[in-house]
Amino acid sequence: MTAALVAGLVAGYGIAMPVGAVATYLVSLTARTSLRTGACAALGVATADGLYALVAALGGAALAATLRPVMVPLRWASVLVLAVLAVRGAIAAVRQYRGRRSAARTGQDPPRPARAYLALLGITLLNPTTVVYFAALVLGSSSADAAAPLEQGVFVLAAFAASASWQLVLACGGALLGRALTGHRGRLVTALASSAVITALAVRMLLAAP
Repeated sequence: MTAALVAGLVAGYGIAMPVGAVATYLVSLTARTSLRTGACAALGVATADGLYALVAALGGAALAATLRPVMVPLRWASVLVLAVLAVRGAIAAVRQYRGRRSAARTGQDPPRPARAYLALLGITLLNPTTVVYFAALVLGSSSADAAAPLEQGVFVLAAFAASASWQLVLACGGALLGRALTGHRGRLVTALASSAVITALAVRMLLAAP
């Protein structure tokens, strides 16, 4: 039981703590809306991580056997997606900064808490980094099929709790930063930093390929 709890906490913090595009977006979203909206968005991210942890816990050897033959293509596809996201994010940020287009002129209202939850849930579910992380977790777990249901449940809940706690810390940080990130220069720096992090993740994933 303790081992499942620790493994879940490690898995949850392992995927939540590295700062990437989702984390950067969460902070900036909270900064320009409210802590309530940011907290709901944070729970959306944690829900996605919890769902992947559930798949990892229940899938066991069967899912591992299915994923193993496609891990190399999946890794290369993930590297490509991350690179595209980084380039597009940087180009969009520079264009927006040069054009001096404020958020008020885009015609888009800040998302409500429920919408923010669903949006971050979807983004995280489609995040290739999350997919690869939990796929590797499944492939690296040799005892997943032998774990008892209670231990699987503890693992999933611990992973969700770890992810949720960290995402809420990011949301609180965004609330403290407040409007500092909504200026032209603040959005540019945030977007470029996010693109740099995404690029670093893609390079790291590429170098780690066998």
